[in-house]
Amino acid sequence: MKLLGVDIGGTFTDVYFVDNETGEQRIHKVSTTPDDPSEGALTGIRELCAMTDTDPGEIDYVLHGTTIATNTVLEYDGVETGMITTENYRDITHIGRHQRPQNYSIQQSVPWQDRPLVERRYKKTVPERIAADGSVERELEESAVADAAAEFREAGVDSIAIAFLFSYLNDAHERRAKEIVEEVHPDAYVTTSNEVYPQFREFERFTTTAMNAFVGPPVIEYAARFERQLADLGVDADLHVMQSNGGIATEEMVRQTPVSLLLSGPAAGILGAKWRSDATVPDDEATDVITLDMGGTSADIGIVADDEIVEANVRETEIGGYPVMIPMIDIETIGAGGGSVAYVDPGGAFRVGPESAGAVPGPVAYDRGGEEPTVTDAHVTLGRIRDEFFLGGELGLETAAPREAIESALADPLGIDPIEASLGVLEIVNTNMANAIRSKTVQKGRDPGQFTLVAFGGAGPLHAASIARELDIPRTLVPSNPGVLSAVGLSTTDLQYDRITTEFSLLEAVDRDALREEYAGLTAAVTDQLRDADVDGDRIEVELSADCRYEGQGYELSVPIGTDESVPDLEAIRETFDAMHEAEFGHNFPDNAVELVNLRATARGRLPSSERVPIGDPDAAIDDLAVDTRDVYFGGDGEPTAYATPFVERRALGAGQELAGPAIIAETDSTILVPPDFTARVLEYGDIELRNDAVHQ
Repeated sequence: MKLLGVDIGGTFTDVYFVDNETGEQRIHKVSTTPDDPSEGALTGIRELCAMTDTDPGEIDYVLHGTTIATNTVLEYDGVETGMITTENYRDITHIGRHQRPQNYSIQQSVPWQDRPLVERRYKKTVPERIAADGSVERELEESAVADAAAEFREAGVDSIAIAFLFSYLNDAHERRAKEIVEEVHPDAYVTTSNEVYPQFREFERFTTTAMNAFVGPPVIEYAARFERQLADLGVDADLHVMQSNGGIATEEMVRQTPVSLLLSGPAAGILGAKWRSDATVPDDEATDVITLDMGGTSADIGIVADDEIVEANVRETEIGGYPVMIPMIDIETIGAGGGSVAYVDPGGAFRVGPESAGAVPGPVAYDRGGEEPTVTDAHVTLGRIRDEFFLGGELGLETAAPREAIESALADPLGIDPIEASLGVLEIVNTNMANAIRSKTVQKGRDPGQFTLVAFGGAGPLHAASIARELDIPRTLVPSNPGVLSAVGLSTTDLQYDRITTEFSLLEAVDRDALREEYAGLTAAVTDQLRDADVDGDRIEVELSADCRYEGQGYELSVPIGTDESVPDLEAIRETFDAMHEAEFGHNFPDNAVELVNLRATARGRLPSSERVPIGDPDAAIDDLAVDTRDVYFGGDGEPTAYATPFVERRALGAGQELAGPAIIAETDSTILVPPDFTARVLEYGDIELRNDAVHQ
């Protein structure tokens, strides 16, 4: 079984190849091609097939992480979208709720008003009404739907969202309206709210449906084009794409709910980090990690607690300021990457990011026309990145120009030395990332000192030790092949379908038999979808959960309740919810009634997975492995200090070896910084553990 994982980032595109029969695993990085990201991906695949002497026709699975949906939203570059909704409810997606992004600002930007996904002139209403109990209060006026579709066709609006009130209880009107629109405007992409996510809260449901239509055509066209290009290359395998929930989607899933790809790339990195971390934790302990994926443009932070990847709460899921009501891994993204630009603002403040030099022109060190100093340029100035190691020496790293850029743009205006300015760049960006981690740990009642920091991405291992020191995290893990871990993570996940239905009843009044029947229906729906994707029954697993809240609350928590084989007692659901509420908010109300709001079923269809390969014992003593020793600058409480620092190639290290800092461990896809107060230890499968010597004395 041969697998290819392809992850497209802002600066580099990563390709990972694994042959499960021979155990061969290879990685490759190429520059991202912003105008058409698939070009860089195809180049990487073509080159990697040549490197491994693999016929493209032998590849069985192509797994892909893409930012196409995210970028479409953030750049407000979707298609002209129309909406058909219930009469008198035309402005739901404009009015929103009483909450605003910034509660007390009178100059804030409200995305759904300033940058509407559907312009008001393209919002059409039709007479119809489903009542709050799911019954038909007023029949759908089909002629009005046909007229609206004809108007969209004449206006050139080819993507249409259909969202009616209470359709999550009865979607008959939405289904019929879609049939009519497709008859009148057969070239249109049509999506309904019940297909996207049938859940209460009309503003969020309508907005999510509108976003599905807004990003749908470009996402679908990209996926179809990429699959055609793969076929032209000789690849006969179907394309599978990472979703925001950590599962893999087929082409049919992408076509129906392209909005599910909004966190496609970052999600794969968290999966890869958990997969590598699982092997380093004793069998009787749970995996508890903070993931830090720092690439060229941004840093993505996720949490794995008690072996489970933390998912975002429905009240917190948003992209670009728009609420998005779909299952998502809880990821915090900030503008902190190797390409983040450092500058002195008009007020004289020293800042780093969120602007990035990206893939083109990139940092000054890339010698591609970049003139503004970046985080990467600071590392080069401090002597931490060497030309011969960076991407195997293929890029041709410039080492003198970065210092000159930092001197003119930062050091001179601030009246400091270029070395101090470079250390300042790193201190600022490290603080930004540490604060983002605090928002996911300390502010959620989690002690970061009880977690392992897993650092990856091209830039993550350079910053890991400093962030761990600032947050008092005792153990840091740098996985094998950290620069391409998101591509590796693609090969460790499964197909996934989610299904939800709204219940609205007090937990104490729920009929257990009726509850089992509802879950049985959800289970059948998601398993049927997987069987349609050619997944055998013995490869399907279903997990059930329930969204609960105290009566009178506005938001709920998702309570895991078991598998498709049994539904636990309602008392067990109540106890679990009380415990989760206390963990999330610091208190609970055990005497208050609990309301059951939504029922959920998640089905996973297991796919072939990559395997961890032991690296074996060392071939040489650690003192004999340094390929060079040069001065590298480190900061601290006093003046910047130059340390004679050995450079070691990671591939030369064997299991069990330890390396005291300062040291630089270099590899093709990343660089690991071991500061003077840290020690690095090589683990069984090639992962490297960093520990702060001061903490462990």
